[in-house]
This record gives sequence, structure tokens and C-alpha cells, in this order.
Amino acid sequence: MNTMHEYVAATEVIDSDEPSIREKALEITRGLDSAKEKAIAIFYAVRDEIRHNPYAPAQALEDHKASVTLARGSGQCQHKSALLVALCRAAGIPARVGYVDVRDHQLSDKFRNMIGGDNLLIQHGYAEVYVDGKWLHVSPAYGRETCEKSGFVPVEFDGEHDAKDSLLDVEGRPHMEHVKDHGTFADFPWDFIVEYRKQWVAGIGRGWDEYRQNVREHNAE
Repeated sequence: MNTMHEYVAATEVIDSDEPSIREKALEITRGLDSAKEKAIAIFYAVRDEIRHNPYAPAQALEDHKASVTLARGSGQCQHKSALLVALCRAAGIPARVGYVDVRDHQLSDKFRNMIGGDNLLIQHGYAEVYVDGKWLHVSPAYGRETCEKSGFVPVEFDGEHDAKDSLLDVEGRPHMEHVKDHGTFADFPWDFIVEYRKQWVAGIGRGWDEYRQNVREHNAE
């Protein structure tokens, strides 16, 4: 069983002990006293300062390290959620990563083609932070700039309620539909992520090597 210690500890990917992560957490939370204030500040820093890039490298474990995402300045949902967790832990706030399969009804044709033609996004990354005695779901994937450009509803976090991706866009059309929640993890679950993706790729009738090559080609564009 997980203990609260596991939600504040540094790991290989959630490398909250890295100097760059510790320095960034201190910069974001300087002058703030409560865990609530710090969690809110960290959420908005990751949401808006780290550009959403669905084509960011993600095929190697190294690509997911929080310090790598911070240095790159961009990432997809899994990158950004791991970074948020690392920054929270560096600030002394328990946090963990989570994953949910979603249907993104606003998914671009380019991204659909990369993942097989459907709008099902498996293992969409989110985070949970522990504030004032309860776990809160927070999704930092889409920054304000991305939302304004794409017509998405920005996720807002008040430190008291869940901050989930919006079901609708700003015009009231379907956007993010949760399909299957895989739950939360104290550490980045690389083996689970790879194995589940392999099963999904096989389920849509594609070979693993073909799928990986297609992703690499899209990332290189």
C-alpha cells in the first residue's frame, strides 16, 4: 500500500530533487505560505509556461523526466502532469500522476492520422495534488495560449475543487469525454504505459514497429 511518503519522494522521472526542479518550485512559490496557494501557483505555471506540444518526444523513458520537460519548455499531457507532480513534491506538497482514456472530439486530422485515425486518446495524463486533507484532480495540459487559439475552455484551479478538462469547447461543442480512468500512481508507470499502448495498437490492427515509426515521422515534421 502506498504511504504519503511515496507522494513526496523523488523518482527517476518525477525528479523533484533535481536542482532545476527545486529552483523552479522555489521561484513559483516564493512568498506563499499555504499548500493551497503553492499548488495553485504551480498549476498555472505548468499550464501556461510549458507550451502544449502533442508531438513532443515520448518514446523513451528519458523523454518523460520532469527536469527534461522543464528544460524543453514544452510537452504533451503526460510530460506536463509529471512536471506538475515533481514541482509540487519539491514544494512539499504530496502529488501523484494519473491517466485516463478520453475521446477528444476536437482532435486534429494530423494527430488522428498519427494514432490510427480515431479520436481516442489513451492514457491522457493528469495529476492529483493533496491539499487541505483531500486529493484533487488537476489537468494542466492545455495552456491559455492553446485554449485561445483552439477555442478550448481553459481549466481553472482554485485549490478546493477538481480541475478537469472541459466536456465542451467555448462554442458548446463536445471536446473531452472521459472513457476509462486508469487511476493514479506514486511513480511514473513506464511499463504500464508501454504495455497498454502495445495492446491498444494491436487492437486497432497495426504493428508496434509501424506505429512507432509513424509517430517518429510526425514528430519530425
